[in-house]
Amino acid sequence: MREKDRESMEHQNDRIVMYLHGGSGNHGCEAIVNSTCHMLEELPKLLVTNSEQEDRHYSVEPLCDILQERKIAEHFFAHVWYYAWRKIFRDPESFMRYRFREVMGKNLAPLYLSIGGDMYCYELSKKEAVTANSAFNRAGARTVLWGCSLEPELLQEPEVVEDMKRYALITPRESITTKALADAGITENVKQFPDPAFALKPEETKLPFGFCEGNTIGINISPMILRHETKSGITIENYRKLIDHILETTDCHIALIPHVMWKYNDDRLTINELYGVYQGNDRVVKFEDMSCQKIKYVISKCRAFIGARTHATIAAYSSCVPTLVVGYSVKARGIAKDLFGMEEHYVLPVQKLSDPEELIRAFTWMMEREDEIRTSLQRRMPDYCAEAVKAGDEIRRLWKELHG
Repeated sequence: MREKDRESMEHQNDRIVMYLHGGSGNHGCEAIVNSTCHMLEELPKLLVTNSEQEDRHYSVEPLCDILQERKIAEHFFAHVWYYAWRKIFRDPESFMRYRFREVMGKNLAPLYLSIGGDMYCYELSKKEAVTANSAFNRAGARTVLWGCSLEPELLQEPEVVEDMKRYALITPRESITTKALADAGITENVKQFPDPAFALKPEETKLPFGFCEGNTIGINISPMILRHETKSGITIENYRKLIDHILETTDCHIALIPHVMWKYNDDRLTINELYGVYQGNDRVVKFEDMSCQKIKYVISKCRAFIGARTHATIAAYSSCVPTLVVGYSVKARGIAKDLFGMEEHYVLPVQKLSDPEELIRAFTWMMEREDEIRTSLQRRMPDYCAEAVKAGDEIRRLWKELHG
């Protein structure tokens, strides 16, 4: 961002600030921001992002103002100064005041949306979320934990329970999180809504040769799930055996669809590993990078979908495509439970993979009930997606309260 643009933006503080956004190279993050901006179309919004370049490249730029957050690790003297300050004065929030300097102090906005979704699912990001929430509240702003999932075990920590009480509003995206909050005594500021990305609008894109509309199985695999497997190599082996099974026993085509393109967490690494085995087979196609809306369009044209990334599976669910999740956390289990009344058969926990043919068995179960699942989604999705949009009304209510 040019310095004069940054200075101009500093003084436009009467707007909703969306923060803890990793960048649109994660198309799940992009989908949350995109959908949220459309929900709150008439309200002024600023996205404070870890990657301004990514957000301007994909679908977000026309929807809100964008501000690059400061990265203390890239500025040696600032890093040393704030580290020393934090140690001497026991002030962990000092890093956050630097990181979000343009939206704090004299530039403090009235309302902040923590938009990361699963920040409370991982230990490191949990610390970020707790510290940022404390800093904004201490400065006098109100905060919202938006479209979130929380690992129930984290709510056994007193620090996290106190942090939840600081939020003016928490909107869990699934019932496992809502129950965990209730069990911890957090109910007054909690209202459950489906993930904002259920309301994402697809954008048409050209489908390549080898993609057979209505008879292609979409497949997503991520490096993230490999980190959670308990038997080394079992996940890739399951995916390879599943693709072999589909090619040998059906006339379906295969589409390998990445959903996160971050350098340190890039779906294309695992997808290229799979594609290398089948390259040259005209029934197997590989997609490259595109916006979250175009990815949703591609997924909507699949017959069924097997996905590891939560928002890739949300794109499938909301398009009424029968979906099997290869999951590792509460968000996958909670969403499936809310849609189907149970997790079993709809979520295959990667931590429990031990047999190379488990994915084949789960896929077979789903395809034997393909029409039933599709019909169930077709009945459920109109109201479910409309319910996701209603979360915006809660933000409008808060905005109105803050403006008298």
